[in-house]
Amino acid sequence: MPLALRDLVDAVHRRYPPATAESWDAVGLVVGDPLTEIRRVHLAVDPTAEVVAEALELGADLLWVHHPLFLRGTTTVAADTDKGRIVHRLIAGGCALLTSHTNADIAVDGVSQALADLLGLTDQRPLVPSGSGASGDAAAPATLVVHVPTTHTESLIDALAAAGAGRQGDYERAAFSVTGTGTFRPLDGARPAIGEIGSVERVVEDRLELLVPAGSEEVVVAALRAAHPYEEPSFSLLRHETAPADPASTPDAGTGHGRIGVLPEPVALGEFARLVADRLPATPAGITVGGDLDAPVRTVAVSGGSGDAFLADARRAGADAYVTADLRHHPASEHLAGGTPYLIGATHWATERPWLDVAAERLREDASAAGAPLDVTVSDVVTDPWVRRLGASAAPAPSAEADQLPPTPSDRPAEGN
Repeated sequence: MPLALRDLVDAVHRRYPPATAESWDAVGLVVGDPLTEIRRVHLAVDPTAEVVAEALELGADLLWVHHPLFLRGTTTVAADTDKGRIVHRLIAGGCALLTSHTNADIAVDGVSQALADLLGLTDQRPLVPSGSGASGDAAAPATLVVHVPTTHTESLIDALAAAGAGRQGDYERAAFSVTGTGTFRPLDGARPAIGEIGSVERVVEDRLELLVPAGSEEVVVAALRAAHPYEEPSFSLLRHETAPADPASTPDAGTGHGRIGVLPEPVALGEFARLVADRLPATPAGITVGGDLDAPVRTVAVSGGSGDAFLADARRAGADAYVTADLRHHPASEHLAGGTPYLIGATHWATERPWLDVAAERLREDASAAGAPLDVTVSDVVTDPWVRRLGASAAPAPSAEADQLPPTPSDRPAEGN
């Protein structure tokens, strides 16, 4: 006897519990009657119009996707809107819609584990284990507090926002400021932007506060130092404490963001990048590589989907290379200036597509265990927005002068100006 939709959804949720999704996420059943019998399921990364047409052509009763159709709130599903049209097509075609997003990202047999398995990594563990968001832990966000002359407040906020600070839900560049007076006396050897050696200086300053996502601290601090007018900016990073976990949402051991593991034997970065390109599904945007192509790579971190929030975690974990998607210019370049891990960038879809095969196989196993007939198919529709890559070329080798530049100073607590 076929599974009812509610029973199939329950099976999916046992493997990918909705309670383990991020608080901002939107997962679960979106369209469908829980009592409907399900005989065919189609899996895809995104619920685009092309994917929906493919599911309906295959006669799917359920389209199970990774990315939510409605991640942000909506007030209409009218058929003259893009997403409303998708909902109407699904209902008219008798096809339900189910989403497993960040709850699938962190899971055992989830998105990042599927990527790590595809690349042949052994001795795997989560890059950022679930439940590690306690005070002082890398997985907890922080609040940046910095004092800046009022003449430079707006430009500093812009620089910090470009580095990832001040992002809260559907908003960016979110900051709080209050004006006061800063005072300091430059000592011998100082090069004050304001004031003179030996003299007490008073400056009208703003105290700024911005949220810094976990893993973005190094990039944000580097942006602060570059944009702040003072030789020694006064700033603090205040790590957040997290509330005790709801027992119902406590994940199993082995869950967490990303994965880190080792290759069977060391290979050059260039050779490993070729392996990544060969094993991931091909896309028009291809693969990008940052780092010394001849450097040995053994320990590898991965994160399916957008992963530059975990650059610092990959470094702390001792990875030689980090494979992920959606790497932004400034976080990536500033990270590479500090050394390993070297970076291999793929597209968002390509790093998440391998999970579909794993999820499909687990769904077949669950249906078989229930004695229910179920046909499961997987979409290969590339839903990245890019259709062509033009003019790609290798970057020039670093100059001898660049090799002789002094290393970037390590981040340190800073007081004074």
